[in-house]
Amino acid sequence: MWRHIASNALTFFVVITFLLGGVILWGQSTYHAEGPLAEPICLRVPSGSNMRKVSLQLEKDGAVTHPALLRIGADYAEKTGQLKAGSWLIPEGASMGEIVDLVTRGGASTCGTEVVYRIGVTRSEVEVRELDPTTNRFVEIAEFTPGEGEVPAEFTRVRQAGDTRYRIAIAEGTTSWQIVEGLKSVDVMAGEVEEIPAEGMLAPDSYEVNEGASRVELLKKMQQAQEVLLAEAWQNRDEDLPIETPEDLLKLASIIEKETGVAEEREQVASVFVNRLNRGMRLQTDPTVIYGITEGKGVLGRGLRQSELRKETAWNTYVIDGLPKTPIANPGRASLKAAANPGETNFVFFVADGTGGHAFAETLEEHNANVARWRQIEAERANQ
Repeated sequence: MWRHIASNALTFFVVITFLLGGVILWGQSTYHAEGPLAEPICLRVPSGSNMRKVSLQLEKDGAVTHPALLRIGADYAEKTGQLKAGSWLIPEGASMGEIVDLVTRGGASTCGTEVVYRIGVTRSEVEVRELDPTTNRFVEIAEFTPGEGEVPAEFTRVRQAGDTRYRIAIAEGTTSWQIVEGLKSVDVMAGEVEEIPAEGMLAPDSYEVNEGASRVELLKKMQQAQEVLLAEAWQNRDEDLPIETPEDLLKLASIIEKETGVAEEREQVASVFVNRLNRGMRLQTDPTVIYGITEGKGVLGRGLRQSELRKETAWNTYVIDGLPKTPIANPGRASLKAAANPGETNFVFFVADGTGGHAFAETLEEHNANVARWRQIEAERANQ
């Protein structure tokens, strides 16, 4: 009898072990299998949340069918206590294992709302935008100019949310003074800037910042980025350039930046100034004259006077030979590259062509004809 009982017990144990092993294999397979999510979603994990709440929200959103299994898997991987607050983009068909990894990895939120502070040449703007998970593109929900009119309710709402991302976008061609002034209006940043950084040495780019970030530290980051870009452009420059130092390359790039209205023309614009330098001609470019008047502090807001074109300053390239005293703006990567590797042309003149670009010329006769066409376009526009 005891042998029979023992035999039955062993059989029962084998069956239970087999079933348990099957459940474990099923659980592992299901945990790592493609999930049911039909299209991407943005999962918001509030501060103080837990894995149970997250798993139930995922079930509600159609991202998982077994929330308890997700919690078991997270426990087994020792990730339950690593849940991070934020907004996380959950891709289509994400497995439970992939979702757990996404919500415990940390770092900046990968979706949700973002506030972009845009610092431009003529004005600064604030844009509030939200990522559309289905297209993975940001959609603008509000925009305003700091100090002008009422602040949109959407901006106030997202500022109070704990997972909003903040970004500072610096336009190419801004001056160091304009950047510092623009940063003063960025209300999520802290600290005073005692000294304006050297002109041309701040890399125009998009920089993500946290609330309370230091303005001084961000400026240092911009300067380090520009040093890298300048060194790269200088190292890869054409050997026969008529410039001797990286500082001169930066000056030339800043002029190209201010004179280029169409991105595709950068190398042609660069070729004009390089050809002029090679021939001993003065650069004769209006943006340098303007910088001599404003020294980069704001915009002139009017046309240049003949007296200003004739007045000697350290930047007026109608009067001085060669390059100006300093850069006249902060050039971007493309203008640095164009200065280092200009197009191969014989152009020494250019003038606006009415489309936002320029008409280029090799001779003064051709240039005068282009100027006449531009004057005609100006007159026609004035009469409209």
